[in-house]
Amino acid sequence: MSGTQAALTVHIAPLLPAGAMYGVVAVLGLLAVLSLFVFRRGLAVRVLCAAAFILALLNPSLVRELRESVNDVAVIVTDRSPSQDFGNRTAVADKALAALRPQLEALPGLETRVIEAPATGAKTARETRLFEALEQTLSDVPESQRAGVIMLTDGQVHDVPDAAHTDDYGPLHVLLTGRKDEIDRQLVVVEAPAYGIVGQRVTIRYRVEDFGKTGQDYASMIIRVGNADPQMELVPVNEEQELNVSIEHAGQNIVSIEASPVDGELTPANNKAPLIINGVRDRLRVLLVSGKPHAGGRTWRNLLTSDPAVDLVHFTILREPDKLDATPQDELSLIAFPFRELFEVKLYDFDLIVFDQYSLNRILPNFYFANIAKYVQEGGALLEASGPSFSGPDSVYTTALSDILPAAPLGPVIERPFVPAVTTAGQRHPVTQNLDSSDGKWGPWLRQVAVRTTQGDTLMEGIDNNPLLILDHVGKGRVAQLASDHIWLWQRGFMGGGPQAELLRRMAHWLMKEPELDENAMNVFIDGATVTVTRRALKDDPIKATVTDPAGQTRDLMLEPHSDGVLRAQFTADSLGIYSISDGTQQRFAIIGELNPPELRGVVTTETVLKDVATASGGSIRWLTHDDTPEPRLIPGARTAGGRDWVGLRQSLSYSVTGVQNTPVLPAWAYAAALLILMIAVWWWEGRSRAS
Repeated sequence: MSGTQAALTVHIAPLLPAGAMYGVVAVLGLLAVLSLFVFRRGLAVRVLCAAAFILALLNPSLVRELRESVNDVAVIVTDRSPSQDFGNRTAVADKALAALRPQLEALPGLETRVIEAPATGAKTARETRLFEALEQTLSDVPESQRAGVIMLTDGQVHDVPDAAHTDDYGPLHVLLTGRKDEIDRQLVVVEAPAYGIVGQRVTIRYRVEDFGKTGQDYASMIIRVGNADPQMELVPVNEEQELNVSIEHAGQNIVSIEASPVDGELTPANNKAPLIINGVRDRLRVLLVSGKPHAGGRTWRNLLTSDPAVDLVHFTILREPDKLDATPQDELSLIAFPFRELFEVKLYDFDLIVFDQYSLNRILPNFYFANIAKYVQEGGALLEASGPSFSGPDSVYTTALSDILPAAPLGPVIERPFVPAVTTAGQRHPVTQNLDSSDGKWGPWLRQVAVRTTQGDTLMEGIDNNPLLILDHVGKGRVAQLASDHIWLWQRGFMGGGPQAELLRRMAHWLMKEPELDENAMNVFIDGATVTVTRRALKDDPIKATVTDPAGQTRDLMLEPHSDGVLRAQFTADSLGIYSISDGTQQRFAIIGELNPPELRGVVTTETVLKDVATASGGSIRWLTHDDTPEPRLIPGARTAGGRDWVGLRQSLSYSVTGVQNTPVLPAWAYAAALLILMIAVWWWEGRSRAS
C-alpha cells in the first residue's frame, strides 16, 4: 500500500501524576467497599459517580493520525572483484542485473538500491568485500525497512558475517555467476625466506593445488634462479614440496616458480610466483697483495680493516729473489710467499683480489695470472692500483691479466700535480656520482701512469684527460683499474685532501656486486596500482622494456631519460597478479596485491562460503548458469522466502506520521455538569431512601 491514510486512536493524558491517580482510585474503591456495609441502597449510583470522576481525571481524547506509508529497501549487490573476470561471469551478472532491476522497481512500496563492490575499475582489490559495501548502503535504513538482498557473485566472498547476524539485512539470496564444473590450478607459496647468506642455500616450501576435476595427479614445474637456465621438475599435486636454492650474490636474488597450466582452467595467473630473496654477505674475504712497501700501502689496509665484516689477507713483498741483502738466510723472520695456497688452492674463497703496485718479480709464476683471469671471468673481482712498474717491462699487463684489464700502458709515467676530475659518465655512475669533499675542493695528486682504455667505462680523468679510474665487466666478474698510486695524498689531507675513503668504499663494493652501486640497475616501485620502472644508464638513450601481465599478454614500455640521470617509465596495473618487466638483460617483477592474494587463492565458483549465512537469513542460493533469473516478490512478514523460480523479499508495511489532531472526548464543562448531575442524583436517591 502507498499514499496517505488516517487512523483514529484514544489517548489518555491524566490530570494528576500516576501516584496521585493510584491514590484516588484506591480511596474511591475503599469507599465503594464500605458502601456495601453502610449504604446498601444507591450503591450503583455511587459507583457510577466515582467512575465518572475517575474518567474526568484521566482526561481521554481522540487522536487522529495522518500516516504516510514508507518504502522498504531492497539491495542488489553486484560482485565486481577481479575473480569475476574469469570465464563469462561478468556477462552473466550483467544479464541478471538487467532482468532484476526493472522488476524490483515495479514492485509497490519498494525502493531498489544497486551497488557494485568494489567500485567499477578497482580490478586490483585483494579481497571481495561485499558485506562491507552492503552495510554502508543500508546504514541509513532501519532494520524494519530492510526488505532483503540479492547478491550476484561467484561465491568467493572474504567478509562474510556470522550467521547469527544475517537477519539484519532481510532474506539474502545468492545468485552464482559461475559454472559447477569449473577447474583451476594454483601455486601456493607456503614459506619463503626474505633473506639468505651469500654462498649458502635456503629452503622454499610450496604446494600445487588443483580445484575441480583436473584429471592430473602431477604437475610440471619450471624453476628459474636468476638468469640461469630453467630447470624442470615433476611434482605431485596437493602435496607440500621443498626447493633448495643457493644465494649467488648480495642484493635481490630472484627465484621464479611456475606450475604447468591445466586445459580449461579458469586462469594461469595464479600458477606462478616470483620470489625475491635478499642476499646478505656473512663475511667478505679480500686478498691484498702489495708489490713493495710504499707511502700509500696503509691506505688500502685501513680501508679494508675498517669494516668489521671484511676478512683481510694482506701480503707485502719485502724481499725479492734478486734483492741482495747481507742478512743471513737463517736470521730472516720473513715467510715465503704462499702463491700456491693463495692463487690455486684457495683462490675462489676470496671475494676480491687487490694488486697494489705489483710487478713481476719471479715470485708468482705466470700461469697463476691465468688462474686469476679465469677467476674473474667466472664471477670474481680484481682491483689493480697501478704504480710506475705498470709502465715498465715487469708490468702485470704482460701476463694473462691483459685479457681482463680495461686499460693498457702507454709507456711514460707523468709526474706533475693534477686534480682528478669526474667524467660525464662518472657523473652518472653510482661509484662517482655526487662524489665531493666537504668544502667542494679536491687536493692534487702528483703522479699518474699514462694508459689507454681498451674497454670499460672511464669515470675519472687526470693529466691531459688521461684515464684515471676505469671500471669494466668481464664475463661474470668485475675489474677496476686506478692509474695512479697517489690516492693516499687525499687521506693525508694534502692541500685539502679529498673523498678518498668514500671513493675506495664505493669502488670495493661495486667490485663485490652490491646492487645499489650497479650502474645498470633496474628497479621497480609499486604505489597501489601504479608501477614505476627505473633504470640507471650512463647515456641518455631511451631503452625499450617489455611488460608481461598476469595473463601472459605483453606490451612495450619505453624508459625515457630524466634530469636526474635515470631512465624512467610508469604504467598502471589493471589486474591482480605478477607483472614481469625485462629490458633484455635484466628482469624484475611487480607483485600487485601480494604473493598469494585471497582474490586469487580461490577462483572456482562455490556455494559453500555463503550457504550458512543465506540459509540463516531465510534466503536461497541458486546457479544462474543452470536456472533462469528468478522473479522477485514481496511477502508480508516473511521469514523464509523463496521458490523454484522466485525469490521473496520481506514487506514490513511501515509508515510515518505526517500529522496529528487531538480532540477531547468531552469538554471540561461537560465533565463538571455530569459530575454535578450524578452527585444530585446520589443525594436525591439517598434522601428518598431515608424518607421511605
